[in-house]
This record gives sequence, C-alpha cells and structure tokens, in this order.
Amino acid sequence: MKNRVIIMGAAGRDFHNFNVYFRDNQDYEVVAFTATQIPNIEGRRYPPQLAGKLYPQGIPIYAEEELSDLIRRYEVNQVIFAYSDVPHEVVMHKASQVLVAGADFRLMGAASTMLKSTKPVLAVCAVRTGCGKSQTTRHVCDVLQAMGKKVVVVRHPMPYGDLVAQAVQRFATYADLDRHKCTIEEREEYEPHIDRGVVVYAGVDYEAILRQAEEEADVVVWDGGNNDLPFYKPDLFITVADPHRAGHELRYHPGEANLRAADVVVINKVDTADYEKVAEVRDNTRSVNPQAVIVDAASPIFVEDPAAVRGKRVLVIEDGPTLTHGEMTYGAGVVAARRFGAAELVDPRPYAVRSIAATFAKYPHTGTLLPAMGYGEAQVKDLEETINAVDCDLVLAATPIDLRRVIDIRHPMDRVRYELEVIGQPTLEEIVRERFG
Repeated sequence: MKNRVIIMGAAGRDFHNFNVYFRDNQDYEVVAFTATQIPNIEGRRYPPQLAGKLYPQGIPIYAEEELSDLIRRYEVNQVIFAYSDVPHEVVMHKASQVLVAGADFRLMGAASTMLKSTKPVLAVCAVRTGCGKSQTTRHVCDVLQAMGKKVVVVRHPMPYGDLVAQAVQRFATYADLDRHKCTIEEREEYEPHIDRGVVVYAGVDYEAILRQAEEEADVVVWDGGNNDLPFYKPDLFITVADPHRAGHELRYHPGEANLRAADVVVINKVDTADYEKVAEVRDNTRSVNPQAVIVDAASPIFVEDPAAVRGKRVLVIEDGPTLTHGEMTYGAGVVAARRFGAAELVDPRPYAVRSIAATFAKYPHTGTLLPAMGYGEAQVKDLEETINAVDCDLVLAATPIDLRRVIDIRHPMDRVRYELEVIGQPTLEEIVRERFG
C-alpha cells in the first residue's frame, strides 16, 4: 500500500519538498498540505498543473489546526514537517501531536531536497529571520559583479498568489514586480537586487527555476528566506547569525542545521550588540561547527534626512517577518529613531485596522512598532489605512523598499537603509574571490 502523507508547511519548503520528492513518486500519496505562518493560504489547492499526473484534482490545503483530524480522516502514515524559523521545542510538540494521532513524523534533509546545479552556487542563509541575510546577499553579489561574474539570484519562495502563474518568475525591472502583483514582502527582497542590475528568480517549481537561471548565470546565488535550508547544493554556504538573539542559533529549526552546515558564519550587528552576546554566538558556532570561518560584520544605518527625526513623534515601520515570527522587538528603525533624537515612538496599535489589528493580536511582542505586512491587496490597504490614521509627526520606514511606491502615505516620511560592513579579517570578499575566482 502507498504511504499516505500530509506535508506541513507555509507555502514554500512544503511545495518544494513535494515537487522534488513526492510529485511523481508512486510509493506515496500526498493527501493534503497544512498551512501556517502565512495568511490566506489554507482553503486553497495545490493546482493539478503543478502537482503532476498522479494528482489530476490537485491537493487540498488546510489550516494546521485541523492536522490531528486530517491524520485520522485520511488514515495518514507520515507527516512531513516542512517550514522554518520554529523553536526546537515547538517542532517536537508537533511531532508528539502527530505520533499520538497515529502517523510517523519526518524531517527531510539535504540528500532528499537539494538540487544540483550545472553552475557554481553560493548560498546565503541564516539562523533566524531578521539576522541580516538580505544585506549579506547584496554584499556578495556586489563582490561577484566586481569580479566580472554574471550573477543571478534565486530567492526562497513567497508564492502568495496564483501558484500556476507563479511557477517560474523572473524579475529584472520594477515593471516585472507590478506585472506579477508582488506583495510588500516580495518587493522588499527583489527591489534591492534589481537596483544593482541583478536578475532575480522566484516562484514555486525550483528545478524549472534553476534550469532557466543557469542559462544566464555565471554564478547562482541562493537568497534564503526565514532560516530555511538551501534548495540548491551550495559550493559556498554562508550562514548569518544575530547576537541580539544569542543562543537562538542552537534553539531553532532549521537554523541550527544552517549553522552546522556553513562554510562561513557571519556574526552580524556586532556594532550594536553586547560583547558578551557576540562571544556567546562565537562560542556556540565553534561548539557545533569548528571548521567554519567566522566573519564579524556590522549593519550601519543611513537615514535620508537625519535632522528631520530630531524632536519628532515618530511612527517606526519595520520589516514584517522580522517582527512577527522572527520575534525581534526592534530593528533598524528603532535604532535610527534613538540615534537621531526622536522625541517619542508612537504606538500604532490603537489605530490598527482589520488584518493589521489581527497581526498585533497574534504577535503581541511587536509593541510600539508597525510591521510592514502586505501579503495581498487587502492587507496593503489595511496597512495604508493604519499608517495614515496614526497621530504622528513623521513616519520612519526601515523596510528595504520605498513604501511610497506601493501605498499613499500622507505623513512626512524618512527612509532608513542598512547594508553589510565586514569588520576585520577574513573578509567575505577574500573568501568569495578565493572560491569563485
């Protein structure tokens, strides 16, 4: 009899694991996906156009809250855990739930899920969401371009719309972002690469994406999302760690796996973290991966008009996932507000509407910051309405994009930018040139 399978996911790793391992595998029948972390995924179907000949009706996607009932209803043999940025303890709570419901609990590793490229691959991942992976990716892309390499970035999936239309997406211009109806989260990841003349691929079918990207790349750069493992087998594996959350590098899945697998560990934000916390991350890294090269780095911030911040009542907007399931209580926007003399951080919670209010209810630790949530047109409108309702003097937006391109902000606004600055030696440039020169 076939093994009957449910894949637990968040519209990323779950679809990838299905595509590369289960799609045409006669030994398994995937009866359902469950979804969490990302809004408005459950209640849909993984479409038959992507599911393959064994699934002419596609595969239903349910809310994770239904998991135990689904296991019993479909007489499931195996449950595959396939999402990221989760504490180890939570993973084992999920495992206990699955075991009691009558199924085996399974994690899939590199041999089952990593695709091999015909081109060199540099992977940038992290131990947690919000460590500084994106600016690290931009930094290594700059180095590779300076070496004369044609760089193509493949971004970890964020398929929140029409999955068939999003199977393979190529972004080279802002017009491509508009055509694909990108969410705020997607724009935050893609726009900085486009600004550097780097083509970005993303989507759902990552083997098809890889084969197309290989046609125009000298080097493929895997730009990892959350703290997930790479989908492609890397020739150089860089993992970013955050001393503001020291200890998390050993307590989250699969962030610890990224730490153990890394050729290079970048300890970021050393300029704003306590020395003891930086030392803790360094010691933890050496305890599980003594062969890794450790690089120290900072994320210096740049504000368009620092003088505009002084004395103002400021609404700080930070990167959404970093504040929500990344569990950070502040980011670059707060650092900039304090550094440049803001009089007050205005609490957005009394002004939040609909899905933004629901986000605050789900993630109460965000406090007096506004996460830049925008997973669909309706949520973008909710974000716009919330921002414009806040009684403030200035909006300080620390997202990687100019939010004014997406929403109508009626308050004066100042942008906060941040890039990677390597401190001391060895440098990432030296390491990348040695490996890909």
